[in-house]
Amino acid sequence: MTDGTRVDGFLGGRLQIRQPVDGYRAGADAVMLAAACPARPGQKVLELGCGAGVALICLGWRVREARLAGLELQPTYAELARQNAAANGIEAQIHTGDLGEMPADLRGASFDHVIANPPYFLGGTVALQSGRGISRHEDTVLGAWIHAGLRRLKPGGEITLIQRADRLDDLIAALHGRAGAIRILPIAARQGREAGRVIVLARKGARSPLRLCAPFIMHAKLSHSVDAEDLSPDASRVLRDGDGIAGI
Repeated sequence: MTDGTRVDGFLGGRLQIRQPVDGYRAGADAVMLAAACPARPGQKVLELGCGAGVALICLGWRVREARLAGLELQPTYAELARQNAAANGIEAQIHTGDLGEMPADLRGASFDHVIANPPYFLGGTVALQSGRGISRHEDTVLGAWIHAGLRRLKPGGEITLIQRADRLDDLIAALHGRAGAIRILPIAARQGREAGRVIVLARKGARSPLRLCAPFIMHAKLSHSVDAEDLSPDASRVLRDGDGIAGI
């Protein structure tokens, strides 16, 4: 693309979303995050760090009457999210700003749900493309993401997060004493493999016990033997058909 972007298809091509060619591009994790959020029609949902809008738009496609908002630090990505939402017929208010110092109209708002896919990487080499580096490497600590999300939730509202499995202890520590009814969904590439990702849901102010769900398996075969997609039936329903994730 001459403008430095390309169009990626999501939900079996139902959504066409423009993302940077060289910068950070959202993929399956964003779709899984959207599928895990238990939003209902009419409820208000805020995504922290919405990037080009993939998770928010996938959620809006599934829950057509949800009232969507996104916060994105990088102006280029925020503008892409606005354009992508409009192009796919999804109404969403996209705000540009830092989650540690939110725009005034967000600071005064409260939501039924907050979703986020915080940067995964603590160290190492940051990508030369600034957008990719900011999106993938943790600058604002994970606890600050959760703190910001919980502050924007109504009492009894729910936060939904996707993160690397080895950050689970940090997620639970940040939620401790502030949110309960925690549900953890391990995501494994194949049956018998360790989980590489976790989805964590928690309800603000709740005190119910933690629940560990059965793993969500992404691929049907035990190993990658042919150059072809082998999504599990559950993964296909989520990634291709746009269904929500049941059982969490």
